[in-house]
Amino acid sequence: MSFVTTSDGTDIFYKDWGAGRPVVLSHGWPLNSDSWEAQQLFLADNGYRVIAHDRRGHGRSTQTWHGNEMDTYADDLAVLLDSLDLREVTLVGFSTGGGEISRYIGRHGTSRVAQAVLVSAVPPLMVLRDDNPGGVPLSVFDGIRAGSLADRSQLYKDLADGPFFGNNREGTSVAQGIRDAFWLQSMAAGHRNAYESIAAFSATDFRDDLAAFDVPTLVIHGDDDQVVPFEVGGRASAALIKDAALIVYPGAPHGITDTHKEQLGNDLLTFLNGYAA
Repeated sequence: MSFVTTSDGTDIFYKDWGAGRPVVLSHGWPLNSDSWEAQQLFLADNGYRVIAHDRRGHGRSTQTWHGNEMDTYADDLAVLLDSLDLREVTLVGFSTGGGEISRYIGRHGTSRVAQAVLVSAVPPLMVLRDDNPGGVPLSVFDGIRAGSLADRSQLYKDLADGPFFGNNREGTSVAQGIRDAFWLQSMAAGHRNAYESIAAFSATDFRDDLAAFDVPTLVIHGDDDQVVPFEVGGRASAALIKDAALIVYPGAPHGITDTHKEQLGNDLLTFLNGYAA
């Protein structure tokens, strides 16, 4: 297995498939790089070097006690890009991973970055505040924290069986295997890591980070996302990033990496192929 090691000794696991211009995939909470397998395989088969890593505390990476916040996530991503000396990279972030790549650009700039993609992503700011009146009430995230402490295994099952994939919508039936994979990946995350990451994805303000985007950017979001509502996430981010392109998936849930994997793969490939060095 392949790892890079950060300055605090954390081992970050990554998968490196294919050859060509690099694409780096950042996963959602509380998953790991396996959640990107459909897109990683498809893009690698279509001429790209596709790298997906496990965020610290998740999957096969070190379950650290500290560092479960966006600045450290972004710095870990910088270690990965620097260690592999990746250039002209397309950064793709799903959900919490969208926050990770946004904070990376805010902290480290775009000298290594050619393009960025936010997929069902948490920026610009999820939680309801006086300066974010359209946000999600804090009580929602407190409920997730309470569920995590009470029985996180059941919490993950409830998310997979319900809002994450839209399986709670009438007429929708998401395969048991997809839901089981969500639970399996989630249980591989460290308990403290996943718990603290709830604050990281919900309460981090990415508005200044989005203002720093100076590369072509694509925003993809489902308009029936029950986890990161479209108006809070995709629409708001696209409005803040200069010249961002926005693709809306009608009726789509949060977990479009699985429910809309062919459409997402094709949209990513079209965007990648449109880059001119």
